[in-house]
Amino acid sequence: MLIDKTLLDQLTAQAKASPRLRQHYDLRDSSDDESQRMLNAIEPGTVIPIHRHTQTSEDVVILRGRAEEVFYDNTGKETGRYLLVPGSDTPAIHVPMGQYHTCQSLASGTVIIEFKNTKYDPETTEDIL
Repeated sequence: MLIDKTLLDQLTAQAKASPRLRQHYDLRDSSDDESQRMLNAIEPGTVIPIHRHTQTSEDVVILRGRAEEVFYDNTGKETGRYLLVPGSDTPAIHVPMGQYHTCQSLASGTVIIEFKNTKYDPETTEDIL
């Protein structure tokens, strides 16, 4: 499978049509795969709640567009803001396990790829601030 402009354009069109203004594409081999690997098309205005992962770190790589990863402390105070741009000095970020964060799209057509080492379970792997 190619992760090419056609696929990214399709995901972006789906994100634009979604009330949430985002669309993911699962890259795992099967539902038995214990990791999370996904493309995520995120449009400006999408709201990704401030959250942390309690059982895994997360790696985010921007494939196109512009996004900002924002870090927070346990009280909700912003502690860092990191611009992600393909081909720049910062095209990716590692989010440590337990770090509250969110991702904001700064340009239409933004697509990121996310990697986590545990299977998604909203009851045990994510904590919303």
